[in-house]
Amino acid sequence: MKLEEKAILKEKIEKEIQKLGQEIQDLKEMVQPISTENAIGRISRMDAINNKSVNEAALRKASLRFDDLKQALQKIESPKFGICVRCYEIIPMGRLLLRPQSKSCVKCAY
Repeated sequence: MKLEEKAILKEKIEKEIQKLGQEIQDLKEMVQPISTENAIGRISRMDAINNKSVNEAALRKASLRFDDLKQALQKIESPKFGICVRCYEIIPMGRLLLRPQSKSCVKCAY
């Protein structure tokens, strides 16, 4: 992988980490326990519980992606970065731009 490509990927990963960090903070605020003291009505309370579940799932997904991106940022200087862990072929730059945390090429991912 060329140095320019690594620089582009590194910048993209850093931006994604920053963006996800803020998103995770927002989601953590949204998944706080729903107090039973609030008189919001039964239907509204059920809706709030449902929204909390959706936000918890989004938080888990964002946290996993955040961790994967941090790992990718740590490994970007490694000569093995951008090499498929299964077939040892170069992962196309287009895939890395879309999913910088990718460890495998499209063919091996499925």
